[in-house]
Amino acid sequence: MTLLLLGLFLFLGTHSVRIFANDWANAQTKKRGPSFWKISYTLVSLIGFFLIIKGYAHAQESRVLVWSPPFWAGHLTGLLTLLSFILLASSKRPKNLIYASLKHPMIIAVKIWALAHLLANGTLAAMVLFGSFLVWAILDFRSSRQRDALQGNEDLDYVTTANWQGTFPAICIGVLTWGFFAFYLHRVLIGVQPFMR
Repeated sequence: MTLLLLGLFLFLGTHSVRIFANDWANAQTKKRGPSFWKISYTLVSLIGFFLIIKGYAHAQESRVLVWSPPFWAGHLTGLLTLLSFILLASSKRPKNLIYASLKHPMIIAVKIWALAHLLANGTLAAMVLFGSFLVWAILDFRSSRQRDALQGNEDLDYVTTANWQGTFPAICIGVLTWGFFAFYLHRVLIGVQPFMR
């Protein structure tokens, strides 16, 4: 569990700088340059991500069960993660209605992904991992909306030009990526086959 906690601290810590110390982050970027900041940010995030993977796998070996998810939870998780993948794809596609409506679909995708996995996993390690990401996503979404309000960042041009031509490809990419991950890559990387419990 120590490795998992350390990984979460490093990974979510770097991704929380804009939540708790936005002025400090801006000052560091100006002082050391954007390249140095991005490289440092990426390096610490990668180390944290690696520790999360190793720590979670190690913690799951002991399988401290907190609660037993119902049989349908895995299927609900699969459907919720489908929505999560569509939102994630929408954060990268220009002129789509989903981004124009939600403003921060990537953070919402993390919220749904974390909540979905909490529903299907009852071990202590899973609750620590996915619970941490859920709390982070809630705080980050709130912080992002506050920054939007302060900066007047409503992106009206993006909203007015959003259309279904930009939205449909995002949905297709999300569905296809989800299918590949759910029916193949999840088993290869995580060792669990969704929908097969």
